[in-house]
Amino acid sequence: MDFGSADGWGDAIYFWIIPVVMGDALFPPLPSEMVVITGGALSAVGRANAFLVVFLAAAASWLGDILVFQLFKRRLSHTLDRWRWGRSFHQAVHTAIAKAGRSTTYGAIIGIRFIPGGRLATTAAAGIANVSTRGFSLCAALGGLLWAVWSVSLGYVTGAATGLPFWASSLIGVGVGVLVGVILGVIVTRRRGNRSPVVDGPDEELDF
Repeated sequence: MDFGSADGWGDAIYFWIIPVVMGDALFPPLPSEMVVITGGALSAVGRANAFLVVFLAAAASWLGDILVFQLFKRRLSHTLDRWRWGRSFHQAVHTAIAKAGRSTTYGAIIGIRFIPGGRLATTAAAGIANVSTRGFSLCAALGGLLWAVWSVSLGYVTGAATGLPFWASSLIGVGVGVLVGVILGVIVTRRRGNRSPVVDGPDEELDF
């Protein structure tokens, strides 16, 4: 497969979207934005269906969110502590919540996924706070759809406007998306202050 050729990607982009976007719910470093934005860039050159990319990305986002939400809502996270990687993940959740905040409002569930690391933090916090499953599911579905439309639009508009190869359009789209996310993150952090909403000190018990 020629990764630099739009023809080389073909229908393969559809098979990348679901595992990467779902996996991003548990492991934020996975490049879910890049994959979905690439789908948008490919659609700009006629090598992908933008509506299908949006549908798959939104569905995968919702499924990943539900998985993390139920993991923490049912207090199954301690099961992870049996393994070293599980303990690392457990601590990473605390770190993400400390940075993004412990808000469990429906608005945060919808919108904070646009901030790097915000999706995991808010989803886990919603499960810990025992937010209504129905309410969370609806907000996660709406948030996932908005995120998918935004990401595909970044790739599509960049590709259509610049006429660059799809991979170049993808990189530009990712850059714009990261910039917007960082700006939103700075705004949210300033509004909430620098104090961690999770723990008061390094020795405090991590109870979830």
